Amino acid sequence: MYSPPATTLPTALRALPQHYGPFRTQGAHIDDAGVRFSVWAPNAGQVCLIGSFNGWQPQPMQREGDGSGRWRLHVPQARHGDLYKYRVRDQHGNEVDKADPYATRSEPAPGNASQVWALDYAWGDAAWMAERGRRQALDQPMSVYEVHLGSWQRREDGHFLGYAEIGQRLAAHCQALGFTHVELMPLAEHPFYGSWGYQTSGYYAPTSRYGTPQELMQLVDTLHQHGIGVIFDWVGSHFPSDSHALARFDGTALYEHEDPRRGFHPQWNSLIFNYSRYEVRDFLVGNVLFWLAYYHFDAVRVDAVSSMLYLDFARSAGEWLANEQGGHENWEAVQFLQQLNRAVYAAFPDVHMIAEESTAWAGVSRPVHSGGLGFGMKWNMGWMNDTLRYFERPHIHRRWHEGEIRFSAAYAFNENFVLALSHDEVVYGKGSLLARQPGDEWQRFAGLRLLYGYMWAHPGKKLLFMGGEFGQEREWHHERALDWQLWQRPLHAGVARWVRDLNRALREHPALHARDFESAGFEWAPLEGHHPTVLAFLRHGAGESVLVLCNFTPEPVPRLRVGLPLAGRWREILNGDAAIYGGSGMGNLGGVEAQRQPLAHMPASAQLALPPLCALVLCHADAGN
Repeated sequence: MYSPPATTLPTALRALPQHYGPFRTQGAHIDDAGVRFSVWAPNAGQVCLIGSFNGWQPQPMQREGDGSGRWRLHVPQARHGDLYKYRVRDQHGNEVDKADPYATRSEPAPGNASQVWALDYAWGDAAWMAERGRRQALDQPMSVYEVHLGSWQRREDGHFLGYAEIGQRLAAHCQALGFTHVELMPLAEHPFYGSWGYQTSGYYAPTSRYGTPQELMQLVDTLHQHGIGVIFDWVGSHFPSDSHALARFDGTALYEHEDPRRGFHPQWNSLIFNYSRYEVRDFLVGNVLFWLAYYHFDAVRVDAVSSMLYLDFARSAGEWLANEQGGHENWEAVQFLQQLNRAVYAAFPDVHMIAEESTAWAGVSRPVHSGGLGFGMKWNMGWMNDTLRYFERPHIHRRWHEGEIRFSAAYAFNENFVLALSHDEVVYGKGSLLARQPGDEWQRFAGLRLLYGYMWAHPGKKLLFMGGEFGQEREWHHERALDWQLWQRPLHAGVARWVRDLNRALREHPALHARDFESAGFEWAPLEGHHPTVLAFLRHGAGESVLVLCNFTPEPVPRLRVGLPLAGRWREILNGDAAIYGGSGMGNLGGVEAQRQPLAHMPASAQLALPPLCALVLCHADAGN
């Protein structure tokens, strides 16, 4: 069997076990004498190759004699850029033309053929890659800008921008606002643009809507050269039933389950991977390793992990099958996720695996050897739901819902959490984050700044969906670009300045990031008197402490005494009510003096003014910059 020379593989893949790299031999591989094609279709009666190199006339492929179920053919006249498909005949004589599951490029829509494509690229990000492990350590700041490439910006005629154009613009935008990472919503090829990429058909091919594989590499390279990491959004939970893709690939349920109670997802009208098949597990594990190796992605966000873990996820009675113990846990998926995370961290110890998981499953971001799933981080969906529910409440009602805004501190260190205000929170009638704030225009903008200030000061890494950084007014829609003209309005520009300054403070003050995942890095600060709509807490890290105060009503608190661990000058480093952000300008003239006047368990205290709908952050003058 043909294998490409080890020197053509990215370094991290050369020592991989053979079964973790099925893309090495399957798919279309260019050699000096043409192109070698290989496809897995064990139950097919016949497989033929059709393509632009043979006039789309079927050329029979040979079944491998090793029992692997693979078919192969070498085509001397095939070249880089040629289109092709596999014509698969099942055991009953039915024929379907299939795209190559391992194709590295797909034909631009509306076509769906695969394309022979070499992945050569001269990377210029050596400095980033050498420093990636340090820059992405768990004690470093992480602020993620989530982007849907088709609707972030567009050309004047409404057409998509290309990967390379977007890369230059994204780099400038994120560098100006201080984001450390960009998360790209799914870019693997998908037949329906309106799925936002979450219905993947070509797992090894970046969507051709925005350009070539090399142009996507250029996008990543550009961001890296500007000091910005890139996160790949990956869907390993389900896939669409389009006839040209993975569904019943050889006439049987090859990648999915035969029984719809295991193999069909009613919520998304899609098919579920059969994690009990080692070939399917290797296809998926190899896919993540492929994107990390060939495209230099720095992290992978795994979509819909909850739907993988539970057999009854989004199903009614009679629509699912229990496991052997009679429970609803999908132990095959658990083993797959553990295998995936072990393989990724073994090959790329300086990347992150991040789970979108919305339940209380224990140990999602804990090591496999201690019974966890092995992810590095997990989205904190509980924090998101409680926080947005609280912020949507009229200000006058918030005093009765103090627990909603405080509850996250009770479990903030059970996992390595990412606080995510993602695309899911600004679609399907939910409205934009700005539109969900109560009150008049000034109060809505102040409330949005307060939401971000509270989020950036809260333990955990940060993620914000595009448009949120300048207060997008309309709900997001994938068919239109963001309303960039809003930057011309002072209140919107003020939100952007606030996000920029939050990111700067996050980077410059270790107390705000160094111990995001340690309970010792957080404690409540005592207040004199009961203030149900005021939060006061301290963040500690690297010898520094900062005080965070949040006022969740439009009523200022002109004299608030708070307990502190140190006497002396506490400098105001962030004030969301400052005039430059669109606030009323109330503050403490740059800081306050804490006296050796104990309050509760604290040896010192200070009296200060807390502005309306404001997040205030102060740092002891002997620490920080």
